[in-house]
Amino acid sequence: MDGTFPGIGTVINVVTVVVGALAGMAVGHRLHERTRHVVTDVLGLVTLLVAALSAVAVTDRALTGAMPSGVPVLVVLGALLVGGIVGSALGLEERLAGLGGRVHTWATRRWSGPAAEGRERFVEGWLAASLLFCVGPLAVLGPISDGLGTGIDQLLVKSVLDGFAALAFASTFGVGVLMSALSVAVYQGVMTALGVLLGSFLPDAHVAALTATGGLLLVGIALRLLRVREDLPVASLLPALVVAPLLTELVVLLGR
Repeated sequence: MDGTFPGIGTVINVVTVVVGALAGMAVGHRLHERTRHVVTDVLGLVTLLVAALSAVAVTDRALTGAMPSGVPVLVVLGALLVGGIVGSALGLEERLAGLGGRVHTWATRRWSGPAAEGRERFVEGWLAASLLFCVGPLAVLGPISDGLGTGIDQLLVKSVLDGFAALAFASTFGVGVLMSALSVAVYQGVMTALGVLLGSFLPDAHVAALTATGGLLLVGIALRLLRVREDLPVASLLPALVVAPLLTELVVLLGR
């Protein structure tokens, strides 16, 4: 199925996230607190599964064929270290919390009752849902394919998955998950534009490195959802998603 204009796939994706989140918010307050904890635990386990599927991209043939054996793991390690240092220096965790607080204040003026979550819960839901929706091969390849005009099939599959995930997340985290639709719109909109302007934006090896790195960030989100490491500064590691393809390009150039 081809989109009538570049970006239609992302529009559909955003709509499914909004619909799923609204449905989750509508039923969330009817769930017993014990049931909410179970839902959160299930989301944590599923996020671990998604993280594992993304992290195995470190063994992708395109990546392993572009550099010597063992180097792909070092690229992911380097991306996380450099990205973590940059993110920590920039105070991304604190900045995201502050931004989330401001958005939360704006949102709670328009929603009341069960949707008016606490600040921490709002930020947690926004961050968890945004990362889950914006990290992974479909989040990269889907909008690029849309931008290139080669179809939106990948984004249609992602839209269905994201819609159900948004329902589950919003039943526990509330309006923060609804705001993650903005993250999807901005991120995938940028990726679609890059697909239009630059053609094949990232080689397969670079996409694999980004995906594997994103998978480890999702592990961090899963640990927070499962209350194993609730203080894990995942937001400070976000620059790793930019560093990973850059390090891959550096290694490829040095190997020539």
